[in-house]
Amino acid sequence: MAVFVNGIELSDHAINAELQYHPAGSVEEARLAATRALVVRELLLQTARCRGIEQPDPLDHGPAGERETPDEALIRTLLAREVETPEPDETTCQRFYANNLQRFRSPDLFEAAHILFAADPEDAEASAAAKEQAASALAQALEQPERFAELARELSACSSAAQGGNLGQITRGQTVPEFETFLFNLEPGQICPVPVKTRFGYHVLRLDRRIDGRQLPFEVVADKIADYLREHVWRRAVSQYLQLLVGQAEIRGIELKGASSPLVQ
Repeated sequence: MAVFVNGIELSDHAINAELQYHPAGSVEEARLAATRALVVRELLLQTARCRGIEQPDPLDHGPAGERETPDEALIRTLLAREVETPEPDETTCQRFYANNLQRFRSPDLFEAAHILFAADPEDAEASAAAKEQAASALAQALEQPERFAELARELSACSSAAQGGNLGQITRGQTVPEFETFLFNLEPGQICPVPVKTRFGYHVLRLDRRIDGRQLPFEVVADKIADYLREHVWRRAVSQYLQLLVGQAEIRGIELKGASSPLVQ
């Protein structure tokens, strides 16, 4: 079914070209998202031209220094002119900080070592052999903890074997969940009393040191909080502005509930 925005039809060519920017579970879902994005873009461009906004010079953006397209530059100028948002003041930033203290902590650090016996979890025979090998190595490590590094260099299938199994400093989220479940509940210097199973195989695991994170003072994070609040308020204001434009436009061939500008996704 053809899609029209105030009488202007969106071409299949444009929709197909837009598909690459909207990965989805199916082609139909991707096409719907691409079409919605193009409808919103067309509506913004029409509004900019109706307001008599002159074509601005495109800006460089992105880490690789990509340049805006002329359409992106025009939409940016329209939104800058029509969408006004308040600047977050210090009181607002301090309130956000006080209500979200856990977001402003340096991460806990864990220094650990392990001995990996690799096995595909789908291979029952290999997995059973790896578990048996890990249990044997664990018994030796528990009996003679000073030999942990030697055992790692001799037995581990991980590249850390060259460093005696030393994994360096780890923060939450850097390793697989089942590994972290055991690691983060060990005492410094403790070897985990059971082999730890992950999708990589079985691990003999030791926690060497734990460094608890600390609360970052407001002064250190104030600028980041202000940036976050500024961005949050701007996105909400743009969404409201878009809904206003959609409500005033004649759009046929697609439902636009929840649609937003590609520039603010």
